[in-house]
Amino acid sequence: MKIIDTSTGEKHSVDILPVEMDEFKTLRKDRYFFDWKIEKNQEVYKLQTKGSSDILGLVSIERIPQEWRIHIRLLTVSKENKGNEKKYDKIAENLIAFVAKIAIREFGELACVSLRPKSQIAQHYIDKYNMNITGMTLSIEVPEIIDLINLYDNE
Repeated sequence: MKIIDTSTGEKHSVDILPVEMDEFKTLRKDRYFFDWKIEKNQEVYKLQTKGSSDILGLVSIERIPQEWRIHIRLLTVSKENKGNEKKYDKIAENLIAFVAKIAIREFGELACVSLRPKSQIAQHYIDKYNMNITGMTLSIEVPEIIDLINLYDNE
């Protein structure tokens, strides 16, 4: 998985790893938009460029095996990687593809990934990730999950 430096176009390999308990105190709302301490009892992953400890994005997930589904509770990129002036591109995309890989590994052809977006960005998820409206959530299933993984995990 790779992110792209928007100023140079250079691609950087990333690691997506579980957030360590002591790292929650460094995940400030002013940089990561949410109070991530609330998620410390959840399954939370961080995205970093290989060899760096700087956290560029975060995702919190909930496994719902009875529905063959992984639900994205929270997803964010760091402040400097949001909007038109962002430093790196493809952070959120890599995190969603990472979650999709977990879903495929656990649930095979029945896999589903869901999230409950803020209403103003719901259309973005529909357009960019081919998600479907499923009640209060958006979701993606096989074969679109496979397409998503192939698009962003193409090493």
